[in-house]
Amino acid sequence: MDLIIGKGPLLSERTTLRLGGRALAEISVGSEAGLDRLAGELARLGGRPLVLGWGSNLLAKDGELDLLLVRPQFEQGPEVVGEVQGKILVRCGAGVRLPLLLGWAARHGLSGLEGLAGIPGSVGGAVAMNAGSYGVSFCQAMTRARIWTPERGLVWLAPDGYDCAYRHFKPLSQGKSGLFIVTEVELVLTSGTSEAVRSAMRANLARKKASQPITLATAGCVYKNPEGNSAGRLLDQAGFRGRRLGGMGFSELHANFLANYGGGTAGQALELLEEAWAKVLDLFGVSLELEVKVVG
Repeated sequence: MDLIIGKGPLLSERTTLRLGGRALAEISVGSEAGLDRLAGELARLGGRPLVLGWGSNLLAKDGELDLLLVRPQFEQGPEVVGEVQGKILVRCGAGVRLPLLLGWAARHGLSGLEGLAGIPGSVGGAVAMNAGSYGVSFCQAMTRARIWTPERGLVWLAPDGYDCAYRHFKPLSQGKSGLFIVTEVELVLTSGTSEAVRSAMRANLARKKASQPITLATAGCVYKNPEGNSAGRLLDQAGFRGRRLGGMGFSELHANFLANYGGGTAGQALELLEEAWAKVLDLFGVSLELEVKVVG
């Protein structure tokens, strides 16, 4: 795939929270030649670019949105490409779904990603948010990321070329536009047994199913955990577990998950988030920081 421009879809059709109005256009890009054309097409179309994988960490606003959805389609791999100090070097396209990468790793007995079991989205999204759970984050396993920016084109970045922290990733040479697209990653994994990797993934997935509403339409955790504390615990103590407004509500299972129970709107979601933030600040003096990205 080079570069394909289509009509703007509803963000409710592109996000796991099932919210959001209509974008201006949707651009699918899956080759270096397509990236070479991308900056010019963005300038021609106008609007604000939003790089979108599987939409698992987004809360899109209602109405007509001045957004250009950029959909990376780099789906090569995963594949073993070498060894580094006795560990296995794996290369994977950013458009590959994260569950597919984990399934591949389990089949090949490659360890290091087990804590990510049950997290939806794409590999590129896992980089952009430094996805993680149970003490494992994606950037911990990543040795290089191939990044495109309008200013520099395609470059491979080692860890000294990007800033990676809790639910945070940013190229240090991002450029004035602030726009970047992850196209490919290299990971270092440990060789083990397929059964051991599968067992760890099954245990983590079972733990998630027991404590998180993974079958509902959510965007994952909506607030970051404050240092030394739990956003879910604070929201629970503030009385927001199960709190509803229209079609939106905080989950009965985990208070830090906002779910669309059907017919919800972004307005309802934002109102609930604002109410929860203010209540936690009032009761505990903690200013919660959003983990979900609000767009539009």
